[in-house]
Amino acid sequence: MTAATRLAYALPAAPLAALGLPLYAVVPTYYTETLGLPLAAVGLTLLLVRVFDAVCDPIIGLLADRYRPRFGRRRFFFALSLPVAAIAALALYAPPAGATVVWLGFWGCLLSLGFTLALVPYSAWGAELVSDYAGRTSLAAQREATTLVGTLIAIVLPFAIGLDPAGGISGLAVLGIAVAISLPVIGAFTLSKVPEPSEHTAAIVGWRKGLGYLAANRPFVRLLSAYFMNGLANGIPATLFLYFVSARLGMPEARGPLLFIYFLAGIAGVPLAAFAAKRAGKHRAWCLAMIAACLVFAVAPLLPPGAVYSFGLICVLTGLMLGFDLSLPPAMQADVIDEDTANSGEQRSGLYFAAWGLATKASLAVAAGLVFPALALFGFDAAKGADNAPAALTALGAIYAWVPIALKLGAVALMWNFPLDEAKHRELRHRIESR
Repeated sequence: MTAATRLAYALPAAPLAALGLPLYAVVPTYYTETLGLPLAAVGLTLLLVRVFDAVCDPIIGLLADRYRPRFGRRRFFFALSLPVAAIAALALYAPPAGATVVWLGFWGCLLSLGFTLALVPYSAWGAELVSDYAGRTSLAAQREATTLVGTLIAIVLPFAIGLDPAGGISGLAVLGIAVAISLPVIGAFTLSKVPEPSEHTAAIVGWRKGLGYLAANRPFVRLLSAYFMNGLANGIPATLFLYFVSARLGMPEARGPLLFIYFLAGIAGVPLAAFAAKRAGKHRAWCLAMIAACLVFAVAPLLPPGAVYSFGLICVLTGLMLGFDLSLPPAMQADVIDEDTANSGEQRSGLYFAAWGLATKASLAVAAGLVFPALALFGFDAAKGADNAPAALTALGAIYAWVPIALKLGAVALMWNFPLDEAKHRELRHRIESR
């Protein structure tokens, strides 16, 4: 694959990033603080959105594997997603003044549908474009670095312009307009430049037998479990970041800059992750990054109000580790698909990436659906300028940082002795390609 093709493939990751993080880090804050909707109701609505999303993932994964139009099974569904996601992003990020949780739920579901329609075939597309162990790390790193660039833009726009639309259009609405324009344009460019990957299906497997192969794929089950635990560990602070900085640290004006620093460090962490993977292997490099993130994050709830420099350093260090979280698991995901292809005879990348997408969204759903009611139980008030009791702020800090640490350590325990290394993967590719 040429460098130009890799770049063309990676580019849509930037606008797609604006469909992920903002839904959980910015939208809840906007709908509760600016529109004044109840915190628990917003949390429940977002949980229901992800339940809907959970139903869509396996359906789209199966269709993306089995439906073979002339345009290409990966490229067809990716193209179909572009107008759906663009329209939904505009409606969700630029709601009318009287929008209710019904508006949030409807457009949140449509945005999730468009995002899944894009992400499942897009991820499978990348996994099948490159077949070697190290090359997959390189492509995943380039795609995830582009994702982080898009995430930076998605963070900067709302906070640079402001979330309050009283003086004109809100920053979140500007983000919606940017996505509605850029996603179809960049997506069309990618479709024109990146070919459909070669397919290595030798036989079609029935769904019952296919589920048996799925369950018997031990590297997949192990990676999926660790991926879910780490996703939940990342989803909790992502959901609570804005509240933690505003209420616990008393620095609402620093929310945008701190998020920017965090994701900027994440970009720097991607090449660091690729380097570490070459030296220690993908799974060990990821484990070491998770352990480092736990050590740094442990001190966050102990910081006094106004500790902007100390928390800024935490954002830099954990941001570097985010580069590992984003680039190494996708490369390992492509490897465990080869385990299934070698054993079942069918290349089912769409189904596997649907499972991983489901794990990601389930972790975010659990984060949003549990932490908001938990904070409400401790009396935390998310309204702008609310005077929260010390017990509520203590609960916010503990849920924000210490609960994720326990989850990350569980993921490390699962992945430390992961069995699928470069030598084992080379054997799998030989079995697949010698048919």
